Amino acid sequence: MSRQRALVTGGAGFLGSHLCDALLGEGWSVVVVDNLLTGRLSNLDHLRSESRFEFVEKDICEPFDVGRVHYVFHFASPASPVDYAVHGIPTLKVGSLGTFHTLDVAHRYGAKYLVSSTSECYGDPLEHPQKETYWGHVNSIGPRSVYDEAKRFTEAVTMAYHRYHNVDTRIVRIFNTYGPRMQLNDGRVVPNFMKQALCGEDLTVYGDGRQTRSFCYVSDEIDGFLCLSRSSEHLPVNIGNPDEFTVLECAQLVLKITRSKSQIRYEPLPQDDPKQRCPDITKARHLLQWKPEIDLEAGLRKSLEYFKMAVAEETAASSLSNPVAVPSQNAKAK
Repeated sequence: MSRQRALVTGGAGFLGSHLCDALLGEGWSVVVVDNLLTGRLSNLDHLRSESRFEFVEKDICEPFDVGRVHYVFHFASPASPVDYAVHGIPTLKVGSLGTFHTLDVAHRYGAKYLVSSTSECYGDPLEHPQKETYWGHVNSIGPRSVYDEAKRFTEAVTMAYHRYHNVDTRIVRIFNTYGPRMQLNDGRVVPNFMKQALCGEDLTVYGDGRQTRSFCYVSDEIDGFLCLSRSSEHLPVNIGNPDEFTVLECAQLVLKITRSKSQIRYEPLPQDDPKQRCPDITKARHLLQWKPEIDLEAGLRKSLEYFKMAVAEETAASSLSNPVAVPSQNAKAK
């Protein structure tokens, strides 16, 4: 029997690259398709010599075909507030056209299909914690709508291909995830706080900091994806950590593990910023026998060395691009 081959769109991104590692570890052959709009080749550098790994630079908003695949993992999309604020129209396109094209690949080859959706489908929720049956409280024309509505449309298209074309689909709703390979400047809570703490800057907390998030370490998140990929569940499944923290508590934990002397600075809350975000993972526990194992403090400690390295690299790059002028030894003294 030939080796099973998986397609991962967005595989040069944070979650996509970790998913590639996990699939290769399970014996899959992996082909990544990514246009590098927000992904980084450096996330895949360690796979360059892997014979079972291929990289194709391509925009999946155009039809494409990479040959027979047995599983399609559609993870292509700007995912951070900074990225989708800048790339709003590409975000909408990859959630719509890109989803059609990846589902066409799965349909063509009879492949299984798993798509990354988001807790943003719940918007600023009126139900807490959020169950998969909750339809959400979303502003369809607000500044976050390019991402929220792209993902809601992604889910609709995925279910349509399942119902009308019998594609074997799965939908994962991802909650706040963190860990190595996150971009320092992507606007999400953990990299923002880590960078500011390590640089000795004030930590920026929006609003009064009492809004809540549920942070899942990346290895737990990827394990949840794999559990779902092996299941036969077609309706959305929450994969996240149900331990709920205020944003202020997260900031205080970052200060603790970095031993930073930084202070906390408060700024106005952005429009449509969710006030509560916590997954009900009852379905994942019962259906997949999955639950996260790494708590926030442990996960932040596991992430610390990566963020130290990322800050050092950014600082070095900044120094090279903005060298300090050094007077020539031959210059006349003034």
